[in-house]
Amino acid sequence: MIFQKLFGSSNDRKVKAMSARVAKINAYEPTFQALSDEALRAKTLEFKDRLAKGATLDDLMEEAFAVVREASRRTLGQRHYDVQLVGGMILHKGGIAEMRTGEGKTLVATAPTYLNALAGKGVHVITVNDYLAQRDSEWMGQVYRFLGLSVGVIVHGLSQTERQDAYNSDITYGTNNEFGFDYLRDNLVYEAGEMVQRGHNFVIVDEVDSILIDEARTPLIISGPTEDRSDLYRTVDAVIKDLIKDPTTFDFDEKARQVILTETGSETVEEMLSATGHLAEDTTGLYDAANVSIVHHVNQALRANVIYNRDKDYIVRAGEVMLIDEFTGRMMQGRRLSEGLHQAIEAKEGVVIQPENQTLASVTIQNYFRLYTKLSGMTGTASTEAQEFLDIYKMDVAEIPTNRGIARIDDDDEVYRTTAEKNAAIVLQIEDCYRRGQPILVGTVSIEKSELLSELLNAHKFELNGQTISGIPHNVLNARYHEQEALIVADAGMPGAVTIATNMAGRGTDIQLGGNIDMRLAKWREEQRGLGIEPSAEEQIARKAEIEDEIRDHKEKALAAGGLFVLGTERHESRRIDNQLRGRTGRQGDPGHSKFFLSCEDDLLRIFAGDRLDAIMRTFGVQEGEAITHKWLNGAIATAQKRVEQRNYEIRKNLLKYDDVVNDQRKAVFEQRAEFMHDEDLSDVVVDMRRDTIDDMVARHLPPKAYAEQWDVEGLQAQALHLLGLDLPIAEWAAEDGIANEEIEERIRAAADARAAEREADVGPHMRTVERSFLLQTIDLQWREHLMHLDHLRNVIGLRGYGQRDPLNEYKTEAFSLFEKLLVDLRQTVTRWLMTVQFEFAEPPPLEPGQFTEIHMDPLTGENAAEMGALPDGLPTDQREALPVSALPVGWEDTGRNAACPCGSGKKFKHCHGALV
Repeated sequence: MIFQKLFGSSNDRKVKAMSARVAKINAYEPTFQALSDEALRAKTLEFKDRLAKGATLDDLMEEAFAVVREASRRTLGQRHYDVQLVGGMILHKGGIAEMRTGEGKTLVATAPTYLNALAGKGVHVITVNDYLAQRDSEWMGQVYRFLGLSVGVIVHGLSQTERQDAYNSDITYGTNNEFGFDYLRDNLVYEAGEMVQRGHNFVIVDEVDSILIDEARTPLIISGPTEDRSDLYRTVDAVIKDLIKDPTTFDFDEKARQVILTETGSETVEEMLSATGHLAEDTTGLYDAANVSIVHHVNQALRANVIYNRDKDYIVRAGEVMLIDEFTGRMMQGRRLSEGLHQAIEAKEGVVIQPENQTLASVTIQNYFRLYTKLSGMTGTASTEAQEFLDIYKMDVAEIPTNRGIARIDDDDEVYRTTAEKNAAIVLQIEDCYRRGQPILVGTVSIEKSELLSELLNAHKFELNGQTISGIPHNVLNARYHEQEALIVADAGMPGAVTIATNMAGRGTDIQLGGNIDMRLAKWREEQRGLGIEPSAEEQIARKAEIEDEIRDHKEKALAAGGLFVLGTERHESRRIDNQLRGRTGRQGDPGHSKFFLSCEDDLLRIFAGDRLDAIMRTFGVQEGEAITHKWLNGAIATAQKRVEQRNYEIRKNLLKYDDVVNDQRKAVFEQRAEFMHDEDLSDVVVDMRRDTIDDMVARHLPPKAYAEQWDVEGLQAQALHLLGLDLPIAEWAAEDGIANEEIEERIRAAADARAAEREADVGPHMRTVERSFLLQTIDLQWREHLMHLDHLRNVIGLRGYGQRDPLNEYKTEAFSLFEKLLVDLRQTVTRWLMTVQFEFAEPPPLEPGQFTEIHMDPLTGENAAEMGALPDGLPTDQREALPVSALPVGWEDTGRNAACPCGSGKKFKHCHGALV
C-alpha cells in the first residue's frame, strides 16, 4: 500500500508513460494546423511510403495521431483530449481502454484505426448493433475519407458483392455477429471468389465487455433445417403444461437455472406418453434407449415452461418468439436457441413452430476473435473482468483518467422488505425529481418490470402548484420500443424528463443535460420533410442556433436541479451492468446523483441472501415502507454479485475448453478446404487419398505380421470392388507361393492407377473440376456429421465424472478418435466416388431470350444440388449426394425446364435435376 502511494499503481505508471508520448503529439499540432487540406491528406501517402521502406507503425504513431486529431477538428469540429489519445495508444498496443461514459470512446478509436489501416491489411471496428455500425461508419468515416482512406460497413441484408466491397475497404464497421457469421459462411462456399473476408489483422471492439464476455456464453452457429416435428413438440408441451400443475413432479434450482423431473414426474410423463402412443413399442420405460429422443423433448419442454419467462427472456412479436438480450434489453433478431429449446418455447406460446436445425458450422466468440493478429477493445466497465480478459484474450485493462473530475454522488443502496414497498419508494423519488425539474433515468432489469413501473407512474396522483396531477409523464425504453431508442435517450437529459430503460449497455447515444443538439436538429429536418419541405442550408443554420439557445437554458435548469439522477430498481447479477447504468450520469464533470433501490424479493437477494436479510430486518423491527442502508450491506451485495460473475466465468471458460478441442480440428478442416478451393489441380491430392485408402484397406485385411492363413482375402476383394470399382483376382494372388502382402498391395495400386487413368481419359478436361467438386462436397458432409457427433458427445460426456474420470480429458480423447475417423472416411468416400460414379456430360441447350441457367449452392444450409431430388434408380444411396453439378443422365439434357423431371419425383425439372445444370 505504501509502495503504491509512493510510486502509483501499475495502471498509473502505464498511463503516465503514455502521457509522455502525448506531449510529442501535441508538439506536432501547430505544424499540422498550418497545412492545407490537400497537404494534410498527403500525409497518408507519406506514411504508407515510409512503411514500405521499413518503418513500423510504432515509428509513425505520434505523427499519425496528430494528423487524425487535426482531421477530426476540421471535419467533425471535435479535437481529441489528451486522455483520448492515451486511450488510443492502449488500443494500438492491443489492450482494453476503460473510459467512463461520455468520455468520447467513439472518437478515441479513430486514431489507432487510422494508424493500423495504413498497413493496408484492413481494420475491423466491432459495435453492438447495426444502428451503431451504420452511424459510426458515416460519422467517423468523415475523418477517414478526408485522409484518403476507404470505409465500409457490414449490416444485415447486404448482398455478397456489397460485403466483399466493405471488407476490401481500409476500415470496416459491423457487429460481432455479422463478422463471425461471414467467417463461417466463407468456409461453406464452393468458389474462392465467393468468399468475402480477406483476413483478420487488427480489430477494435466497442463495448468489449458486452461482446467478449456476455455474448461469449453461446457460440455462433450456422445451421440448416431438419424434418418438421411440430406435432411432437405440441404433444409434449401439452403433457408438461399438465404436469407442472403439481409442484412435486419437478425440482427447480433457480440459482443454477436447472429443472429436472422427480421420480413422480417421470412416472406421470411415462403414463401420459404411453397413453398417446409416443413411446417406442416393446420398451421397458421412458428412459429406455429407444426413447432417448422423447426424453430430450420432455426435458426441453420442461425448461421452456419453467425456466423461460415471457417478457423477460423473450417476447412474442408478430407470431414469432424473439429472444431478449439480458444485458442490453434488446431483441436479438434472427437468434434462436438450439437443440429444440426454441421450438419448445414456440409450442408453449402456441405460435408457428419453425423446423429444428442441424449445425453446419460453428465457432465460439472467443475463438473467432483470437483469430486476429491484434485484438483491442474499449468500454466503460472492464476492470471487474480484467482477469478473464487476460486469461482468455491476453489483453490488459487500462483505466483511463477522465478529462474532467467526477462530481457524481453515489448513495448507499436502500433495501426494503417487499417489492411493493420498494416500488412505492421509487415512485416517490421519481415524483420528487419531477417536481424539482431534475432529469431522472430509471434502470430496470426486464421488460416486464419496466412496464409495471410505467403503470405505477401512470396511476400515481400528487399535488403540484395547488393542482392534482394524475400520472407522471415518462418515456419507456425497452425491446418493444427499440426503434425510438436514440431519440428517447437523447431527450433523457431535459429538465424533469423521466426515462425508464431496460439496461443501458451500448446505447451509443449520450444523455446530455438540456438535450442533444444533433438529434434535435435531425428530428426537426425529418418533421419538415414529412410536411414536404426541404430545409435550406440557411434555415438549418438558423434552426440550429435556436436549438442551441433552448438547450443552453434547459441545461442550466437541469444543473441547478442537481444534474441527471440515475435510479436503479434492482441490482443486476453483474456489477458491470450496474456500473454502466450509474456511469450515465456525471459525464464530463457534470454534477449527478445515483442510487439503487432493492428489496428482499429481488432475484439476486432472494437467491443468495433473501431469507437471512428478511430475518435481520424483522429482528431490528424495520417497519413497513422503511428501508435499511449501510456500507456493509453494499459489500454483501457486491460479494453476491462476485459469486454470480465467477459462476458465469466458469461457464464461459468451460465452453471454451471444450471448443478449444474442436478449434484445432476446425482450423485444419477450414485450411484444407481453402486449399481445395484455391488450387486448380488437385490430382496429386486425389492420388494420395487413393493410395492411403489402399494402404489402410490392405493393412486391415492383410496384417503385416500375420500368416497368409490369417489373411481376410475375401474381405479385401469385396473392399476393392466397393471402394475402387475393381473386381481383382486377389484370392489367386494370395494363393501364389511366397507372395507378400506388399506385393499384393502394389498390384492393387497399379490396377487402381490404371483404372483412374482410363476414367480421366474418358472424362477429359472436366476431371479437375469434378475432383474439386467432390473434395469440397465430401469435406462438408463429413464435417457436418462430425459436428453432430461432437454435439451428442458433449451432452453425455459429463456422466464420465461419476466414474472418477475427467470429462474434458475423455472428450479430448473421443474427439480425436472421431477426427481420425473423419479423415479416413474423407479419403475413402472421395476415392469411391471418383472410382465408381459414372459421368455423362452434354452441352447445355442454347439459351432462349430471357431464359437463364442457374446454379445455386446455399451457403447457409450447405445443400448441394443432388439433394434436391431423387436420382435415377440403380445408383447406390451413398452416391446420391455426390453427383457432380455438371452431370446428367443421357437423354435428360433436352428436358424442358417446366416439364416434369424424368426421375419421377413429381417436381418440375428446374426444381429437381434441372437445378444441377
